[in-house]
Amino acid sequence: MVDLLSMSAGGDDGMDRQYALIARLENVKIFAQLLKSIHFRERSTWYITSNGIKVTVEDAKCVQTNAFVKAEIFQEFLLRPGRGDVEGSDDLSFSVNLGVVLECLNMFGGVGGGESLGAAPSLKICYAGYGHPFVLYLEEQGVITDCQVKTKEAEECLDFNFANAKITSKVIMNSDYLKEVFSELDTSSEYIEFCISPTAPHYQIRTIGPAGDCNVAVPSSSDMVELFTSTSTSSARYKLAMLRHGIKPLGLSEKVSIRMDERDFLCLQYMVRTDDGPAFLEFYCAPEEELPDR
Repeated sequence: MVDLLSMSAGGDDGMDRQYALIARLENVKIFAQLLKSIHFRERSTWYITSNGIKVTVEDAKCVQTNAFVKAEIFQEFLLRPGRGDVEGSDDLSFSVNLGVVLECLNMFGGVGGGESLGAAPSLKICYAGYGHPFVLYLEEQGVITDCQVKTKEAEECLDFNFANAKITSKVIMNSDYLKEVFSELDTSSEYIEFCISPTAPHYQIRTIGPAGDCNVAVPSSSDMVELFTSTSTSSARYKLAMLRHGIKPLGLSEKVSIRMDERDFLCLQYMVRTDDGPAFLEFYCAPEEELPDR
């Protein structure tokens, strides 16, 4: 049997030469967990550059989640020069059904469900370019499964422009602490409000629902807070149903950065520790336009 997964991506094997992208992971579990944490819609858009893979899922142009898997996390990562979507470019992009990809990654069972990375199948990812399927080879104890997932042209995703936006507030916390804060709130509420201010109580999260309001305040001096900056008061309300998509990575991540900009857009950025360096997850959410009882 040919060992599909241990083939060198830089080798001369004829089967590998057809692919514009070849990436290999010795353990598929962390990759599957990252994708599972951003899976709230089936349609996902993948962007592949020499830096690694970015997977984006969004809904109604007001909520977006991103998973960033750096090239260094893969044991092999080859992007063939000049094989990109644009002539002379190396970069690739496509849309694919994320639920189907996760089903393939879970082919041997147990992937993405637990805290421990443990033993898991190894993975080889191949993609030949525009119009071709996304190919996944999984190997466990000598058993190899290959899956070919149909791709479509990449969807244009919303640019929340946080890189150029004026950030007014930023809080970095251990993810477990933020998980504790959310456990105190009323999850049946329709809305959740974030308020970050230079003055006490500094950082508040409030749920608003038919049963009443529930408020949790965290001072900047708290042991829960690793970093706190606020140049002006940021206060905005978001639909809790939307924010639920953004807090799925809390159990997987080590730290979370909460940022609000002058438009009151919210960004949650998660750092996930892996054996080969950190991976990052991001969640963006636009605020509700009206705050009737503020």
